[in-house]
Amino acid sequence: MLPFTYALRNLFRDKSRLLQTIGGSALVVLLVMAAGALNQGMTRVLAASGSPLNAILLGAGSEESIQRSEIPERTAGIAEAAVGGVAKPLGTPAVSTEIQYMTYLTTKDNHRSAGVFRGVTPQALLVHPEVRLLDGHFPGAGELMVGRLAWRKLHLPPDALKPGTKVRLDGAEMTIRGTFAAPGTVLESEIWATLSDIRMLAQRETVSCVVMRMENPDDFADADLFSKQRLDLELTAMRESDYYAALTKFFRPLRVMTWITAGLVAAGAVFGGLNTLYAAFASRIRELATLQAVGFSRRVILLSLVQESLLACLTGTLLASVLALLLLDGRTIPFSIGAFTVSVTPEIAGAGLATGILLGIIGALPPALRCLKPPLPTALRSS
Repeated sequence: MLPFTYALRNLFRDKSRLLQTIGGSALVVLLVMAAGALNQGMTRVLAASGSPLNAILLGAGSEESIQRSEIPERTAGIAEAAVGGVAKPLGTPAVSTEIQYMTYLTTKDNHRSAGVFRGVTPQALLVHPEVRLLDGHFPGAGELMVGRLAWRKLHLPPDALKPGTKVRLDGAEMTIRGTFAAPGTVLESEIWATLSDIRMLAQRETVSCVVMRMENPDDFADADLFSKQRLDLELTAMRESDYYAALTKFFRPLRVMTWITAGLVAAGAVFGGLNTLYAAFASRIRELATLQAVGFSRRVILLSLVQESLLACLTGTLLASVLALLLLDGRTIPFSIGAFTVSVTPEIAGAGLATGILLGIIGALPPALRCLKPPLPTALRSS
């Protein structure tokens, strides 16, 4: 075997080539890690947002968007009396009438951006037990309660939505009175107001949905039977977990495009790396032939050339991992229905490492094999 130090010293024979290889591999690995982290973050937040214990009654034909759903407000009272298996914490039926509405919020400095608003009653806390009040109180008339990530969805500074701040919704002045958390769900990107305030702002007499929390997942059958029996209400019943699973499929093309973009950039970097290594190895054909003449086999020389490439690519992988931790880990990314937090998990780090290893091997093999292909006499006479 050729000594490892031989491959290490050869890396610094052309510093510009070394920097180009490290930079290219770092870019590819960083893009792969970013694509994986974005896909993982979006999938995770949508999966965590839906509870299998929650049954949603919404308008027939609106299964893909609660915001488009319209059902009579009296549905909640009828369902509460007719559906068995509804949970009753502290003796209160866990049935929440809600309106989901998207409109523009305007701050005092006239920054205007679209947000997701939910009109609720205090019963919403019974069907969304993951919600925890961090500051202030539940909203009353003319008041709002904001999720702790709503500022990111609205493209505002983190302190722009603190309690006591006045904002405008469709021309109506509202005061923020509370902040809540719902870790790992899209609820953290929403803004809650009273059901009556959102009904007035949306200028509608109907509501979007009724959410019922069941004692166990099998009790969903009662809600489903109710929606099929009450044809006059034009309802459909869905598990909340199924609703968000459908949204996950809806956003699949976006996630696929992320991977395609990363793949195209990676392909460009690989071809660029191949050209660089072709030039670097071609200038050393006589040197490699001399090593064969003194007794080293082509297999051993090939392994040494792959070691050189791996050292450079793994250095780029290390650089990309550091950049991912600094630039990606913990960053909140907004999307149409909320926001999610990106995490550099062990799986993402492993994907980056595997990418770096593949780049080192795939980038080195074609030029190395080509340089070792000429017969020994021909290679010794090369310039």
